[in-house]
Amino acid sequence: MIKFLKIGIGCLLVLSFGCKSVKTYTSNGALNPKMSSKQLIKAHAKNEFDFSTLQAKVKVNYVQGSKSQTHTLSLRMEKDKTIWISATLAMVRAKITPNKVSFYNKLDNTYFEGDFSLISQLLGTALNFENIQNLLIGQALYDLNDKPYEADVFDTSYLLKPRHQNTVFEIFFLLNPEHFKMNSQQLAEPLKRRLLQIDYKQYQEVKGQMLPQEIKIIAVEDDSETSLNMVFKSVSLNDQLRFPFKIPSGFKEIVIQ
Repeated sequence: MIKFLKIGIGCLLVLSFGCKSVKTYTSNGALNPKMSSKQLIKAHAKNEFDFSTLQAKVKVNYVQGSKSQTHTLSLRMEKDKTIWISATLAMVRAKITPNKVSFYNKLDNTYFEGDFSLISQLLGTALNFENIQNLLIGQALYDLNDKPYEADVFDTSYLLKPRHQNTVFEIFFLLNPEHFKMNSQQLAEPLKRRLLQIDYKQYQEVKGQMLPQEIKIIAVEDDSETSLNMVFKSVSLNDQLRFPFKIPSGFKEIVIQ
């Protein structure tokens, strides 16, 4: 897959939020080993970021093997409806809705329009719109009420894991003890030698709500590792936004095998 496609879609998956005059937070809260899984899940849901729209600039550092690139991109989101990203002069642009992923790259005249197989292939894990939106705002990728979980304490975080962990697909959630947002989300497929790890390095308070400030994602498959680090600037919330997207004529379609 072309490098600009990885950068463009990658930044949709791992974001950090930043703006002027905000407070920065790390995992400094006190842990209570007596907290149950139900209490942790309830606290996590209570602190979900509430917004209608969001826009920001995001600095993306992409590393694969010995190759490293840094780009600044524009992000716009409408809750539960649209995630949109654009590089300078719209050279690379992507739009994700609950039903479709669309992408084009003017640098090599290619485009993709279809389901979430593009994103799933890039990260080695099946993801849908809700998963991606939750990832961006520091919430659990999956609904924590879908199955019973066990609670524990690990290092400076609360640990949630399924009571009956699937040996084929393992999931671990690490919660921040101060605001109960995610410190880390880890998805592993040991038999396929795959790992997706999403680390929330810092949080900040924006309009009374906690949002990620820096997020790092590591995707490993066999001996190949890709990492993305994101830092957001100039965040604004709940403005009226447009999400322009039109595939230029004459572009070649990217086909996912």
